[in-house]
Amino acid sequence: MVPESGRSRLAETPGSAPIVARTMAAMAHRVTLIPGDGIGPELAEATRRVLDASGVAFEWELVDAGEAVMARYGTPLPDHVIESIRRNRVAIKGPITTPVGSGFRSVNVALRQALGLYASLRPAKSIPGIESRYRDVDLVIVRENTEDLYAGIEHMVGPDAAESIKIITRAASERIARFAFEYAVANRRHKVTAVHKANIMKLTDGLFLESCRTVAADYAGRIEFEDRIVDNMCMQLVQKPELYDVLVLPNLYGDIISDLAAGLVGGLGVAPGANIGTEAAVFEAVHGSAPKHAGQNKANPTALLLSGVLMLRHLGELEAAERVEQAVIDVIAEGRAVTYDLGGSAGTSEMADAIIARLAGAPATIS
Repeated sequence: MVPESGRSRLAETPGSAPIVARTMAAMAHRVTLIPGDGIGPELAEATRRVLDASGVAFEWELVDAGEAVMARYGTPLPDHVIESIRRNRVAIKGPITTPVGSGFRSVNVALRQALGLYASLRPAKSIPGIESRYRDVDLVIVRENTEDLYAGIEHMVGPDAAESIKIITRAASERIARFAFEYAVANRRHKVTAVHKANIMKLTDGLFLESCRTVAADYAGRIEFEDRIVDNMCMQLVQKPELYDVLVLPNLYGDIISDLAAGLVGGLGVAPGANIGTEAAVFEAVHGSAPKHAGQNKANPTALLLSGVLMLRHLGELEAAERVEQAVIDVIAEGRAVTYDLGGSAGTSEMADAIIARLAGAPATIS
């Protein structure tokens, strides 16, 4: 259901940089577009074309980040990329390679920290036509994005030992819990489940759970609240995902559980993502950059396309968001103009063409 205010569902949550829908078609949304590495540029171009075909006016500001700019700027995340997002307040990005074991820690983490993108939103919803062991899954993962072990506070404590510090604060925990509850209210969800390991980490995860309980009290009678220990939560999601609705988690558990939830609905190739703060929001596919497939026009664009749907909702373009999402669902359900991993023979651009045709009211075909 669409909130009567006509504002973005995402923008209903506190600190999510609400952007009121344009009242004149000529007023374009200015959006930072970061193509990314590997298959990213192909996915970004497909997504840009589909969003342009939605009837919503965009002014794209193209900026590069990732491995390709290291030689020129000495960093995969140049200052002008951050400045562009701050100026436009909204960005969509393709996947960016993160080195394993050495090098720059993560462009994604650096973006979240630089822009204060404290909330990661990862819906996981079944799509007809995508092979999965489950049906009718409809989960929303809300992950705290700024602290926990992912704060990156680690060091060597000897030649053969390393230490990483887990930081949990009441302020960040209550903020992400409130985000989850406000999202549930705005989107007519029914239950929020806090996920933790407070039985063992009684101070850190105990503080997270206590903070969630404090916030939950403000929504008593409107949104059901419960909590689950993280290892049990993994088992529960595999056995009976239909029992769960909105999950709120600290950073590390949220990263793991969101991938698990994506696996319930077909994998990371169909998993959209949003990172939201008080001043900006960045929408992204959460899968990797798959450099070995770069330039082959074979990558599945679904995850970034659905991230574009999240962005449309954030921008207040609710009707366009519904049409784009339905066009993606229809093309996948038809099963012809889809990429190889979805059982078809279409390329990235051809799948985008089919979705654009569906938006225009024409049948999605492939030659």
